[in-house]
Amino acid sequence: MIVGVPREIKDREHRVSTTPAGVGEYVAHGHRVLVERGAGVGSGFADAEYAAAGADLVDSHADAFLQADMVAKVKEPLAEEFSLLRPGQILFTFLHLAAAEPLTRALVANRVTAVAYETVQVPVSAAGASGLLPLLTPMSEVAGRMAIQVGAHYLERTQGGRGTLLGGVPGVPPAEVVVIGGGVVGSNAAQMALGLGASVSIFDRNVERLRYLDHVLGGRLITRASNRQNVGEAVAAADLVIGGVLIAGAKAPKLVTREMVGAMRPGSVVIDVAIDQGGCIETARPTSHSDPVFLVDGVIHYCVTNMPGAVPRTSTLALANVTLPYGLELADYGLDGAVARDPALAQGINTLGGAVTHQGVAEAFGLPYTPVVEALHAARSAPASLG
Repeated sequence: MIVGVPREIKDREHRVSTTPAGVGEYVAHGHRVLVERGAGVGSGFADAEYAAAGADLVDSHADAFLQADMVAKVKEPLAEEFSLLRPGQILFTFLHLAAAEPLTRALVANRVTAVAYETVQVPVSAAGASGLLPLLTPMSEVAGRMAIQVGAHYLERTQGGRGTLLGGVPGVPPAEVVVIGGGVVGSNAAQMALGLGASVSIFDRNVERLRYLDHVLGGRLITRASNRQNVGEAVAAADLVIGGVLIAGAKAPKLVTREMVGAMRPGSVVIDVAIDQGGCIETARPTSHSDPVFLVDGVIHYCVTNMPGAVPRTSTLALANVTLPYGLELADYGLDGAVARDPALAQGINTLGGAVTHQGVAEAFGLPYTPVVEALHAARSAPASLG
């Protein structure tokens, strides 16, 4: 198989999908890898390293798409890349389609086999835990930890914040940090905030999850059952609110309302890590690293859709560690064979042969939903559609 590794063109996105070590693995398995020149520079990987690992360097962004059977990316294709996608091609990347209707329709129209990192899901019987998302987890860890660093920065008066130090000092109380969602983002954010000495409250609907967090992060961590009243009271008193709610593949629910944000003190900060999936804070809208914040009622909102892109060396290595084995499966066995060997990949297929194969995405835009099994059966009847 020919694997394409294009340079990311999203605003200040410095990650790359595949490291030189990953290229070496693909080549050792008998595959050809096309790497766009400069693709790895932002993560500290020179073109010479890719060439030494066996990659063919290409000068054109288009060549990394048009010549490839599978395109491995980090972030979703932008509008200017839609025309580079072709029928039957495997696109392996973060997609977050439930918040991206134009991209969804482009993937359907171009009959692309879109495998989304964020919906690859290991079955309970194999994972030992429900809902394990192996390709999303490391970036959620990065984003959760970054959220506290970013929040601390914007709480500084020089950045428009209240002028509050997260950990306080002797005789002065610490900042109040509220974390919505006790999953990977939330637990990592809470861990970082506690480490800096903040007072942290974390909300989740799952009491068993709260018991677990109380056990591993107990002490100063306050665990609270998530309901409208509890969340509203905590948000109103918060210096920093982190939104970290995830429903895999579907739009995030709006748990922090416009009214709740309006009750916050001017100079407080909200960071919606769930913005890729539409956001869990009603006043949130997507921002970029070039223009990261905006104000609503004097409250600073940071809603950058590719937060881990700011720390690309760490993020690229963490992401490549988990995506490479799945990429090799797709390259070695093709879509049909890889899915037969690994059911987790079936959960990752969001579009196939012109059909939407993820129910959450179909529901988000009122599109017909085709189960993956049916779409794969149809694809077997038309082998050319698999590329």
